[in-house]
Amino acid sequence: MKKDLFQPASTCRLWMLGLFVFIAANTQAQPTSITLDLTKPGASVSPMLYGLMTEEINHSYDGGLYAELIRNRIFKDNPTRPEGWSLVQDDSAGSKATIKLIAANPDNVPFDERRHAINGALQTCLRLTVEKAGSRVGVANEGYWGIPVRPGTTYKASFYIKGSGSFQPPRRPGAQQPAQPAGSQIEDNTAGPLTVTIESPDGKTVYAKGTIDLAKSIFWKKYELSLTTGTDVKPTADARFVISTNRTGLYYFNLVSLFPPTYKDRPNGNRPDLMKMMVDMKPRFLRFPGGNFLEGPLITDAFPWKTTLGPLENRPGHRGSWSYRPSDGMGLLEFLLWCEDIGAEPVLAVYAGYSLNGDHIDAGPLLKPWVDDALEEIEYVTGDAKTLWGARRAADGHPAPFKLKYIEVGNEDWFDRTNSYDGRFNQFRTAIEAKYPQLVCISSIADAQYPNLKVTTGKKPAVLDEHYYRNSWAMWENASQYDSYDRKGPKIFVGEWATREGAPTTNLNAALGDAAWMTGMERNSDIVIMSCYAPLFVNVNTATAAMPRAWQWDSDLIGYNALSSFGSPSYYVQKIFSDYLGDKIVPATAENIPTQTRPLTRRDSVDNITPKPVPMVFYAATRDQKTGAIYLKLVNTTGKQQPVEINLKGAAKVSGDATLVVIKGDKPEDTNTIRDPEKIVPVTQKITGVSPTFTRTLDPYSVNILQLQAGK
Repeated sequence: MKKDLFQPASTCRLWMLGLFVFIAANTQAQPTSITLDLTKPGASVSPMLYGLMTEEINHSYDGGLYAELIRNRIFKDNPTRPEGWSLVQDDSAGSKATIKLIAANPDNVPFDERRHAINGALQTCLRLTVEKAGSRVGVANEGYWGIPVRPGTTYKASFYIKGSGSFQPPRRPGAQQPAQPAGSQIEDNTAGPLTVTIESPDGKTVYAKGTIDLAKSIFWKKYELSLTTGTDVKPTADARFVISTNRTGLYYFNLVSLFPPTYKDRPNGNRPDLMKMMVDMKPRFLRFPGGNFLEGPLITDAFPWKTTLGPLENRPGHRGSWSYRPSDGMGLLEFLLWCEDIGAEPVLAVYAGYSLNGDHIDAGPLLKPWVDDALEEIEYVTGDAKTLWGARRAADGHPAPFKLKYIEVGNEDWFDRTNSYDGRFNQFRTAIEAKYPQLVCISSIADAQYPNLKVTTGKKPAVLDEHYYRNSWAMWENASQYDSYDRKGPKIFVGEWATREGAPTTNLNAALGDAAWMTGMERNSDIVIMSCYAPLFVNVNTATAAMPRAWQWDSDLIGYNALSSFGSPSYYVQKIFSDYLGDKIVPATAENIPTQTRPLTRRDSVDNITPKPVPMVFYAATRDQKTGAIYLKLVNTTGKQQPVEINLKGAAKVSGDATLVVIKGDKPEDTNTIRDPEKIVPVTQKITGVSPTFTRTLDPYSVNILQLQAGK
């Protein structure tokens, strides 16, 4: 066909070619332009627009932000085997030892083993039976895909232990003598020093070492010690934690813990590198406990905030929603301290009587205990020390109440197709507003997404939570959806959203989708009052022979392993959008925005769908009233340079210099990884030639922020 088109005899075809060239040239002659109208007062930007959402998924807490390094520290992760733990025998020929879980369930545990519970939370322990000691025997924990080792670092270790190799249970009068415990005839040599080490998997390299002097006793005792690595140690995550002995006997362990230095040196605290990354984002709020972690698979698996309070000794953990058991070391108070440390307000989600497998509690008397529980949780957060739960918070170490404005009632209750949420939401809202009239209750069902499931009883919710997980094309297609929202309707909280491309963290194309979507939210931030990307965290370790892959959800914001962390391209988009945000929306209009159409798929043919053209360029502008700075955000989603004419309407004075921040890459699949953490990062530069009307050429596949200075 192309060959025929250029045949000399094809006069008609040549004419058509000339017409095409003419049309194309004239189309190209129509410049893409964006006009910022500085003469009109724009609506106010929500001061809470950009925040964070978190839940226990992808090992976000255990094996992630929560700094505890010991996996399965209270031995409840698996009822049949001690996950994360292994037997150490340096001299297998000269030693004979075993390890075994000992549970305190009277229904299936021999009488002689029931006494090993410490309390109601710590009911399962690990027993090391040493019949022949050899040179060294012990127990090892591999951590969450390795124990991180850094030079000149002090780790705080602690554990409960008792050593009793010949204990005989008392005989009850007239009762048959119970069976002897395994190893009861072993010579008891448990009293004496135990060695605690951080070492290589083969035990040949010891990075840090300490000892405790174990007392001979049938009673539990907690031991604590510090382990410090040498200054010449090379960083590695290929390490394990070991408690060992060279003496025979029975050794019982529980609540084994190892903490590296934490952010602000908080006890039971968080990883400094991940905390710093969040601080750098300047989040206005943190939504927690967030997502499916709030509800749990069953009603009995809902986030148990009361049992997450106080000492770790009183925290049994609970069944999670993403294939592993949370330790609940990250409890309600830790969430609140997290907010305090990053300068964010809490957005508290309360369990509303619906769980993931479809169970729900109907509104009315049966729901009242859950409503009361939510009121008590709010009192823990906001009550003064004279209230019952405010006093409990003070006793936990934080006398001052926390600031709280927003309460989300449930999470994604649109999955409950019985529409019981209508009654449940109003029962919660009525009780919360009666006791706390200053609080705003957020509905987890949004009218735009689920019009048949919206709240219809009582007054309309003040804020609706919308969730969107899309690919980049869908983000580009829907970036303007808030332009047409009813300004007299409820405010919008985009409580979960993400462009899902790339694994385990996002790639550049996803970041371009995110940036386009964020321009739409920012341009409409009078109605979109809050937004937060999800999921926030992902442990990027792949599967090993001993452990499964660390993550359950692709396309996450911040990635890490035991030793290192990195931001995805989407993370940096979030960061710069938050960094360069004014307090007033600048009205903006565009002309001649080029469009593109996604390639047809087989599914399109089956469903008879014709893809709609979507813009190639996206924009939003805000202004800081105090400084006069104008922040213009421009996104070029294509692989070609894109000139854009920028008109500053009504600007009497314009500085010729400006700041330009760019995130870009060579191809959409470009991304950041543990090994290459800064392939896609923001680059800041100064530009000149700015005037009331000027042209800026956008780089291919780029997110651009122009900081301009103009006066009326």
